[in-house]
Amino acid sequence: MKLSHKSLAILLAGLALISSCKSKKPDSVKLGKSSTATGIAYNKKGGFQVDKKFKGQPTGPNLVFIEGGRFTMGALEEDVMNSRDNIERTVSVQSFYMDETEISNVHYLEYLNAVQKDSAQEFYESALPDTLVWKNELAFNDSYVEQYLRYPGFRMYPVVGVSWVQANDYSAWRTAAVNNNLAMKNSKGKKVSTAKKGKSKGKGETKAPVVAVNTKQRLSIESGVVLPAYRLPTEAEWEYAAKAMIGTQYEDENQTNQRIYPWDGPSMRASRGRHKGEMLANYKRGRGDYAGIAGKSNDKAIITTEVYSYPANDFGLYQMAGNVNEWVYDLYRPLSHEDVNDLNPIRRNDYLDNAKNYDRKNNNSLIDNKVRVYKGGSWADIAYYLAPGTRRFLDQDSATSTIGFRCAMIRAGTNK
Repeated sequence: MKLSHKSLAILLAGLALISSCKSKKPDSVKLGKSSTATGIAYNKKGGFQVDKKFKGQPTGPNLVFIEGGRFTMGALEEDVMNSRDNIERTVSVQSFYMDETEISNVHYLEYLNAVQKDSAQEFYESALPDTLVWKNELAFNDSYVEQYLRYPGFRMYPVVGVSWVQANDYSAWRTAAVNNNLAMKNSKGKKVSTAKKGKSKGKGETKAPVVAVNTKQRLSIESGVVLPAYRLPTEAEWEYAAKAMIGTQYEDENQTNQRIYPWDGPSMRASRGRHKGEMLANYKRGRGDYAGIAGKSNDKAIITTEVYSYPANDFGLYQMAGNVNEWVYDLYRPLSHEDVNDLNPIRRNDYLDNAKNYDRKNNNSLIDNKVRVYKGGSWADIAYYLAPGTRRFLDQDSATSTIGFRCAMIRAGTNK
């Protein structure tokens, strides 16, 4: 009798499982066989074609997924510069992807190689980083001028001497290069078995022919293979990713603490673990102190260092503080925090804060419609500038030895 009860329970559980599967509603990945609006079957000859192999947006090369959410954007350090240009406010940011590292010299050389082959000489020259950013009449940096970009020993060091405009050009090329590579892989096709499992009717297994794809034709967005554009992150995205508040959560959207830096606590050294006492970023401790003393070098870098150095933050991003500052998309305005939307905030142009409000013409202001925000602090900056809420600006055509960049990409569809 016990056995029959057990069997009955299993049967009922199986029926419940089957019924729950049948009642499952379609989503963007598992769309179903036919339209819920018209009842017409998908993928019929001459009908509406839907790619049923879509499994969600693939993660592009070097990208890390950043789940979106609400956070307190703004400076948490004392405003020693009295700029009051990033006052705290609550905003929400959509899910997106970001490069786990800064773009390195070898990445940029790959770009220059492609540009030299496929573009006019004039554009190739315009894409070259300004290696003279290392030049200083009162410092012996000559070796960096000659060697930093191209010598193999610096391959994985962050590229510098790149302007905001050049960083955008690189992002556009990278989008095309990655999608072309995906198209080439997709064009190879695969042999697909059309035989069903079980007994055959004597003819054995048949295979579908390999479908030739025109590699010169751009894949459609509907294919699910084409990635969205690589681009510079917005200031809000960058700050959200740098703070990585996901590491301070415990339950019910509660957080144990805020963060001044991309890690817990006010110290620039690891406070626990086997690396306790070690530096967490590459920065300048004080006047003339770029790395400590030989044999006991505190941050192991006189200038920049390799992009995978130091622990990643709780989103898995490396060097979101120190090493090099990073360009973000936003136009600089000191009062952006009062104007921008509280959902996916960005300042693209001088809407609501016109350039005529700033007297750049008579040199009474440094602000115009060509100044862009950069963030993160660098090897030549003190700790104050390593806080994600600190913001500075520079002309979009300018470049320095302390500014690099990394790319971001939208997460299309789901928030997971």
